Amino acid sequence: MENARKNVFSGSGMTRRSFVVGMSATAIASMLGLSACGAPSTVGDSSNATAEDYDIVIVGAGGAGMCAAIAAFDAGIKNLVILEKASMVGGNTSFSSSGMNASETKFQKEQGIEDSNELFAQETLDGGHNTGDPELVDFMCDHSAGTIDWLDGLGIRLDNITSTGGMSVKRCHRPTDGSPVGATVVPGLEAQVKDRDIKVVKNCQVKSLIVDDSGVVTGVMADNAGSEATYNAKAVILATGGLGSNKELIAKYRPDLKDYASTNQPAATGDGYVMAEEAGAELVQMDQIQIHPTVGLVEGADGSKPAPLIAEAVRGGGAILVNQDGKRFFDEMSTRDKVSAAELEQPGGYAWEVFDQTVYDNNKAVKNYDSQGLVVTGSDLADLASKIGVDADTLKATVDAYNAITAEGKEDEFGRTKGCIEFVDGNYYAIKVSPGVHHEMGGIKINTSNEALRADGTKIDGLYAAGEVTGGIHGNNRIGGNAVCDVTTFGRNVGDVVAEAIA
Repeated sequence: MENARKNVFSGSGMTRRSFVVGMSATAIASMLGLSACGAPSTVGDSSNATAEDYDIVIVGAGGAGMCAAIAAFDAGIKNLVILEKASMVGGNTSFSSSGMNASETKFQKEQGIEDSNELFAQETLDGGHNTGDPELVDFMCDHSAGTIDWLDGLGIRLDNITSTGGMSVKRCHRPTDGSPVGATVVPGLEAQVKDRDIKVVKNCQVKSLIVDDSGVVTGVMADNAGSEATYNAKAVILATGGLGSNKELIAKYRPDLKDYASTNQPAATGDGYVMAEEAGAELVQMDQIQIHPTVGLVEGADGSKPAPLIAEAVRGGGAILVNQDGKRFFDEMSTRDKVSAAELEQPGGYAWEVFDQTVYDNNKAVKNYDSQGLVVTGSDLADLASKIGVDADTLKATVDAYNAITAEGKEDEFGRTKGCIEFVDGNYYAIKVSPGVHHEMGGIKINTSNEALRADGTKIDGLYAAGEVTGGIHGNNRIGGNAVCDVTTFGRNVGDVVAEAIA
């Protein structure tokens, strides 16, 4: 990249007086309730901490962080470290369920699926109500097939393709056996990180960015298992994920969602947003927090664990949503925001996701839900109706009308045209679902080089970001399957970009 950056990072990169950037005042941290979730510290001196020097420090060992590490390592940067505040890697990517959207892929071509990057980008923008950044969206879609190939080269094959809401063609790539995508991607990436002997420091809470007096980010300060540590770097990549487990930050940006259940893992507390903003980065669209329409309702759950996400692929495979009256009420394959809104208007603000043996057998994720006690099983439709407390005749009429869409070619009264199947006699199943906090679509403003940007569009030297901590890609509604594409595509991109920048 430009020579100016190489000059800044010559030698140790710490020749100027350094200071720590975190929260600007203890009172703000207290107000946001961040002290319990590892709030960044206030401005201070990093000279007394134990110091280690790296070319790249990656904050967060989720999908984006591990992709960045692998890509940078393969591009020649061996002296790098991933700092992870949790006791395990994966982050929210571990909970990814539906799959990864991608266009013009080799697997689509093998299966005769016609698609284009332009259509993928247009439907992504349309799904976000044209509030996403077209440049970022185009970049993600244009490079999505390359990411599928890159993952495949790492032994992570996603060749089982289905649909998600808001997409007109099958482009949601899943593992061969149809299992949740995160359960394949995260172990696959972790194995590649281990094969390269990339250092991962777990239980290491990054508290703050270190910024020199010219505004260059030169490292981070962290609490490493109770000990203060400084990690100097030529570049810092924030891959810290979202804020779905921080009710205080949710209340700040979306007070109407503060009491919702969350599908996020406990470490998703928004630390990266706070640190980046204090370093001068612009945060965009932070009020755009997505709720997912099919979050499993578990009786007696106390909120201490992530609420179980029921994959959109279940609806894509044919499932329908019915209310407590046993009636369908909306196009199940519409965008998440619209389905969620319709669901909340139903009695009790929930719905039953109903499906037959075909859907059960074709989606391995359902078997996982069943093992968690989320699935109600009926020996036939009437038995299921009895068990979930809906009128059997009404439910039968609902299923008959749905079957007629496929069997007789009738038009659906709710406008559903995708993922319709004819339910068959035999066992029937239902999962009780309601909307829950799922994804922060806003975040750090970046460009296609993953550089963190100020409000005036200038970049913050030494600071990059990838994954859910970034904003602008999804607009005000994220299409199911786009998060994994975002995380992996921009994750591997930032690794390549930073490797070139510091070479």
